[in-house]
Amino acid sequence: MGTEHSKNEERRSMVFLRKGPKLPAWEDALLAGREPKSLLKRGLRYVSLSLIMKGMTSTPDFLWGLHEVQKLNLSRNQLVVIPPSLGKLDRLVVLNLGGNCLKCLPKEIGLLRNLKVLFVNMNCLKEVPAELSLCRKLEVLSLSHNCISQLPLSFTDLTSLRKLNLSNNRFVQIPLCIFALRSLDFLHLGSNKLENIAESIQHLVNLQIFIVENNNLRSLPRSLCYISTLELLNADYNAIQSLPDDLYLLRRLRRIAWNPMDKGLHIAHNPLARPLPEVVEGGLDVLFSYLRDKKEHH
Repeated sequence: MGTEHSKNEERRSMVFLRKGPKLPAWEDALLAGREPKSLLKRGLRYVSLSLIMKGMTSTPDFLWGLHEVQKLNLSRNQLVVIPPSLGKLDRLVVLNLGGNCLKCLPKEIGLLRNLKVLFVNMNCLKEVPAELSLCRKLEVLSLSHNCISQLPLSFTDLTSLRKLNLSNNRFVQIPLCIFALRSLDFLHLGSNKLENIAESIQHLVNLQIFIVENNNLRSLPRSLCYISTLELLNADYNAIQSLPDDLYLLRRLRRIAWNPMDKGLHIAHNPLARPLPEVVEGGLDVLFSYLRDKKEHH
């Protein structure tokens, strides 16, 4: 009788365990007595660790002892803070902190001297630590969907930066430090509160993709027309009434583009003064001819 009762109890507890919340992979590994390093994956290029969507509100302590890790993905959790211990992972090349609840980054992020790619999109950042500029190898940086309104002047030191996404933030003007980033080929400032684009934009001589859709722009600067590398210029959903006469100099713009993914000139949903709306309907060649003629007659 006692034995039967024990078996029933055991069955009930087994059912209870099965119905309970599933343990995150890393907790499961540690409870099984496995070495945390067993969670690392050794690929052709990087030693990586992925802890995506584990419901973490804080980072596990063992993480900061995994000095070999080069690619770390902590995205889509509920992390509120990243501790200073992050600086111990000085071999990191790729770090993804996107989709968390971070209000700040530790200044120790500046110790990640090998970092090339950093995603901190979809968080609650209001500022970025000046120490990030010590990551001189940084090539790709996404800070989109935060609450940032300015960048540290020290960002001028990020001379290797090629792709910068600052969309869906609170910038009223383009931070001056950006104009020093001569290696930039991609700059996304869509869905901010930009009221103008400084003439200094022409210093970004390698810019190929420039997105400023959904802002408060009333015009485009003439100097923008001298960035001969531009292949995509998206100024949809602004308050632009006229276009600079020298726009026809942007010969790598191949078409008037309507699909957000297409290269070309995006100028839809602006209160363009007549006859520009009709001219734009005729396509890019017609628009460029119109602007060229207009300039010559001036």
